[in-house]
Amino acid sequence: MDEVQGKNDEGKKRGFSKGLWIGLIAGALLAVVLSAAVIWIYCAANGCNLVLGRHGVAKISGHVLLDDQTVGKLDELISYMDAYYYEDYDLDEARDHMYAGLVDGLGDKYSVYYTKEEYQELKESTSGTYYGIGTGLQQDTKTMQVTVTTVYEGTPSEEAGLKEGDRLLTVDGVEAASMELSKLVGLIRGEEGTSVHLEVYRESTGETLEFDVERRNVVLPSVSSQMLEGQIGYIQIEEFKDTTPEQFREQLKALEDDGMKGMIVDLRGNPGGLLDAVVTILDDILPEGTLVYTEDKYGARQNYSSDSRCLNYPLVVLVDENSASASEIFAGAIKDYDYGTLVGVTTFGKGIVQSIYPLGDGDALKITTSRYFTPNGNNIHEIGIEPDVEVEFEYSGPQDEPYSMEYDNQLQKAVEIMEDELQNGS
Repeated sequence: MDEVQGKNDEGKKRGFSKGLWIGLIAGALLAVVLSAAVIWIYCAANGCNLVLGRHGVAKISGHVLLDDQTVGKLDELISYMDAYYYEDYDLDEARDHMYAGLVDGLGDKYSVYYTKEEYQELKESTSGTYYGIGTGLQQDTKTMQVTVTTVYEGTPSEEAGLKEGDRLLTVDGVEAASMELSKLVGLIRGEEGTSVHLEVYRESTGETLEFDVERRNVVLPSVSSQMLEGQIGYIQIEEFKDTTPEQFREQLKALEDDGMKGMIVDLRGNPGGLLDAVVTILDDILPEGTLVYTEDKYGARQNYSSDSRCLNYPLVVLVDENSASASEIFAGAIKDYDYGTLVGVTTFGKGIVQSIYPLGDGDALKITTSRYFTPNGNNIHEIGIEPDVEVEFEYSGPQDEPYSMEYDNQLQKAVEIMEDELQNGS
């Protein structure tokens, strides 16, 4: 009898404890809901917004954009446009420019408003993959003439017979020089398996040629390599995209399998790209420690670090005035770790990071959100990174012939430094 009573008492205690915890949790949830409701009512009454993010719920007030005066002025502007503009205009396009103008008002050239189409193109560009034909195009800003600058190996454009230097005349009957390059690229890209009809002028033969080129899933190479004399590996990184780390590892392994003794990494003309991509590559190269860190307006710091695995042979990095952003993260980490020699001229000087926020209608906002710092705590924005060995670029080869490494004085200086290091066993 005593044993049974004890079990009943114990059960009552467990039931009371359980009920107490349920009550506390329910009370906490109710408090959160009531607090949110109060904040919402306050903000609705005072014309502010709520942002839920890394820093919790923040009340953003004091920046009421569409006050009565602003709305009245917009109505006045649109009335004049409707009454007096000499042609019809696209209202949606006008709205897009209005949104873009708002972001331009930040005075930050790196913060950009993207339409849905522009955002899609941006995603394709940074991913390194898209459904297209595999060509690089360049447009003359004055004449709007479009020229094929690159025909990527193994792509539909190479198979069809397009060549570098071809001038693009029409795309599916649309005159190439009649629109901006980004819009023209949108016409060339499309659904996998479909074809695009191109008309080009080939100056070398004086012919006007026509091609039907199939659209396929194209992975653009951002990394290339070759073995130089003396078992010196050369890797060029054109941009840091989603696919770049994998391509870098493939090229690195191929060079190592061929007996590479030292490596030159060429970042000249590399405009940057994705932070995660450059961090992944640096993690393969450098020893354990901080690679780069960022700080936002709230003082929140985010570290990006490497593990203990690293390369153990000499390294030279080529940089120039167009090496920017992620390229400078690479160069800055190599310099701070004293893990290689920088050769060239002072880099561009972009020490800030942008984040992309998709909007509800498919458009997007890219906005500067933080500064980045090299492992030693240097922010190089509008300063750049000075090379260890300064060499102004001079190309001594024939100007009417394709580029050749032997006439590139910066690369030859890098080779010279590498040979000295290998000879001295450093």
